[in-house]
Amino acid sequence: MPGLSLRRKKGERIIINDDITITVLDISSNAVLINVQAPKETQVDREEIYIKKKGLKSE
Repeated sequence: MPGLSLRRKKGERIIINDDITITVLDISSNAVLINVQAPKETQVDREEIYIKKKGLKSE
């Protein structure tokens, strides 16, 4: 599936569909800390949790 790659700095945001905001909180050498604000009815999971919930095999 095609995707969109974006570079963001600490404190910068990405807005999706007027109701989802992703904010970069911190950046370290091997991880990025983000905050996701979304409506309650929008499910937001880390990939490994999503795979477990759906019973899928990871790639």
